[in-house]
Amino acid sequence: MNYADIVWVLISTALVMLMTPAVGLFYGGMVRRKNLLSTITMSALTLGIISIEWVLVGYSLAFGPDRFGLIGSFEWAGLKNVGYNSNPDYAATIPHLLFMAFQMMFAAITPALIVGAYVERIRFSSYILFTLLWSIFVYNPVAHWVWAKGGWLKNLGALDFAGGTVVHITAGSSALALSLVLRKRKDFGKVQMEPNNIPLTLLGAFLLWFGWFGFNGGSSLAANEIGVNAFVVTNVAAAAAAVSWMIISWLYRKPSAIGIATGAIVGLVAITPASGYVNALSAIAIGAVASIISFYCIRLRERLQLDETLDVWACHGMGGTWGALATGIFASKAVNPAGNDGLLFGNYKLFFVQLISVLVVWAFSFIMTIIISKVLDRTVGLAVTYEEETVGLDISQHGEEAYGGI
Repeated sequence: MNYADIVWVLISTALVMLMTPAVGLFYGGMVRRKNLLSTITMSALTLGIISIEWVLVGYSLAFGPDRFGLIGSFEWAGLKNVGYNSNPDYAATIPHLLFMAFQMMFAAITPALIVGAYVERIRFSSYILFTLLWSIFVYNPVAHWVWAKGGWLKNLGALDFAGGTVVHITAGSSALALSLVLRKRKDFGKVQMEPNNIPLTLLGAFLLWFGWFGFNGGSSLAANEIGVNAFVVTNVAAAAAAVSWMIISWLYRKPSAIGIATGAIVGLVAITPASGYVNALSAIAIGAVASIISFYCIRLRERLQLDETLDVWACHGMGGTWGALATGIFASKAVNPAGNDGLLFGNYKLFFVQLISVLVVWAFSFIMTIIISKVLDRTVGLAVTYEEETVGLDISQHGEEAYGGI
């Protein structure tokens, strides 16, 4: 055991935990005031739902002893055999129980990201069922493929340092799928739906930026030079993406505060899979390009009149896709000998492995989400009634108002 490593991963676990309610603040400021509490509640409650699921079966399915490279067994269900001793397959210098807790926070924030696709129109009960089913049937298998000992994409050589594929591509592709099943909001495309509290969104964005140091830096699972590199490139990529978004948006209109904050988040998304494998100069390129891709994906979504409420697909799905592919371009053994060289350093094979992992995870997450959401829509119903939507989900689903009083 290394106590410095234990302290760093404990701190990182707490930082990643903070990110889930921060997502709620980020999303909450962008919805209409009648849906603010609903949005924050759905994001934050995901931490409660998935923490229980993770202990009971999720961790065992995602990281447990391998079955055919596709899924873990139930040998670690209920955290059986997950204790204070280390597991050298995952982290040799910290307790196995701590590794489980760190991964729990990743499992929690991923479905919380999808909340942005369906806020302002989903039944609260349907959100709970979707979150639980999606985590079991989408997140856990993909996490096993990419990160677990014996996972088939891991064996293929795919690199995903902190979750660009496992977290952001699964969330973004699933957000797109769910938005195709769920009906559009009332008057979507006919009336302007203005954000209710931009400072709240900015607060959420900067809390996410802060938490991301644990998200990426903590994924070294040790207080070492790889964690330091991840820490630095995380900040650089976010900065480059925020500035890039500001410049692009200035070409069309005034540079908005929400746009700059969104750019920073997109840069953080894109650097996530690469953060343990690339240097600071590469991080600048990754962040700057990520903003260009996501900015124009949002414009495409608007042109197609797709009601994917808060652009989870454009920001997380496409940002994560670029980040995974960029890992195949910019990764360098000079940064991390345990990784691989990418296309820029003469190794085209890594890029094609990354491309395969992106395509497979996109297809699996999209198809499984279509199935889950259609089943829920035809059984319990996904959307609230138009009357409930008109009143607002704060009142209709929770009986509360964010801005009550006289």
